[in-house]
Amino acid sequence: MKSIRNFLSSFCLLLYTGVTFAQIPDSIKTNISIIRQQVFSDYKGMFRKPVGILHQPFITPGSNAYANDLWDWDSWLSNIALRQILEDHGSAGDKSEAVMYERGCILNYLDNTGFDGYMPILIAKNSDPAKMKPANIYRTNMHKPVIAQHAAFLTKINHGDAEWLREKFSLMQAFINNYESHHRNRATGLYYWQDDLAIGTDNDPSTFFRPNGSSGSIFLNCLMYKELNAMVYLAGCLKLTDIAAEYSKDAENLKLAVQKNCWDEKDGYFYSVDLNLKPVTEQPTTIFGQEMILHSGFPRNYDCLIQRIGTWSGFMAMWAGIATPEQAKRMVVENLEDKRTFNAQYGIRTLSKLEKMYSVRASNNPSNWLGPIWGISNYMTFRGLVKYGFKDQAKQLAFKTIMLFGKDYKKNAALHEYYEPDTGEPILNKGFQNWNYLVINMIDYINGEPVIEEF
Repeated sequence: MKSIRNFLSSFCLLLYTGVTFAQIPDSIKTNISIIRQQVFSDYKGMFRKPVGILHQPFITPGSNAYANDLWDWDSWLSNIALRQILEDHGSAGDKSEAVMYERGCILNYLDNTGFDGYMPILIAKNSDPAKMKPANIYRTNMHKPVIAQHAAFLTKINHGDAEWLREKFSLMQAFINNYESHHRNRATGLYYWQDDLAIGTDNDPSTFFRPNGSSGSIFLNCLMYKELNAMVYLAGCLKLTDIAAEYSKDAENLKLAVQKNCWDEKDGYFYSVDLNLKPVTEQPTTIFGQEMILHSGFPRNYDCLIQRIGTWSGFMAMWAGIATPEQAKRMVVENLEDKRTFNAQYGIRTLSKLEKMYSVRASNNPSNWLGPIWGISNYMTFRGLVKYGFKDQAKQLAFKTIMLFGKDYKKNAALHEYYEPDTGEPILNKGFQNWNYLVINMIDYINGEPVIEEF
């Protein structure tokens, strides 16, 4: 009887998968075939052998612009795509070969991290170890909080075996300690960027050219929430129970802080916040010939000001699992589906089209996040939609991404870093592989096949 039930369950799953695929338009199927063929033949172009200061093999974003560099969140997200590619196309030998490149991304960073917790954003083959650290490591940005997520992803694939990390796990803790002690606003409980150096979303107006230490970025805080949960998992795998409990408490406190400070009931969206407020003081001063405490009658009773700047990063609250179901619904209905703001022909605009700063011109240093479509913003938003059960919207966003990349492959035989939102024309950096390969994960989702997900 049990075997019959198992057969029926498997048959139903196959039937469901078949029905799902049957509903995919022929134009999407054609582009899926093109994308698969290109990605499966090119993905090993991201692999690099040890070179210079990089003593372990590693993964690069691809393209000449990033040919020999190890980047923080790039290597993590490329790895998610890599595992999907290997699941779909790789042999046992391919999967075995990939392990040294995957773990090498993490180990290279830990090799260059001290007990002060400073971890570099970028390690290039010609990096000078003596010049890796800035003069003041606590007053500039460092590696984005994704190293534990990357390690947890690989550990989970390996059935919870984290022994390869045990000797260096204390360095990972030092990294988190650095963030908590020197990159966190005590009044709000939110993390902030020290400056606008290599923040991932380069010219996000909530941080770009703003006063140092002033940006309580929703992007950063969503990453950190997931990072703390990854530390809970890794500590648990290493049987460090009390340490896991501490990180669990930190994660919950951060979630509450984001809910309190970053959710905007007016717009139904999560925003970054401005921390650049003058302190409330009880120091007397002379005003109009009289000694008094300025504004003592009604000083400010808030710790930050919300920045109503429509960046795609607000959707990260769904990706991270911070949004409530009710908030997620408002975010989708009032923001994601609005063609005046984020909803474009080929995906999610990285900045609302209604913002005065909106621009899709080509730019490098900084890369342009003021409106162009990026593969990663499409993917992260897609993952949030899946997480909260918005299947139709997730499918449509996957379709848009497939059409975008399929069009690029047909015309240029390569992918690019970012794109014009409504024409899908590439804007910059031909040959960019990196997180663009996460389109394979999206393809498997709409085909009803097993999907590799980030931790």
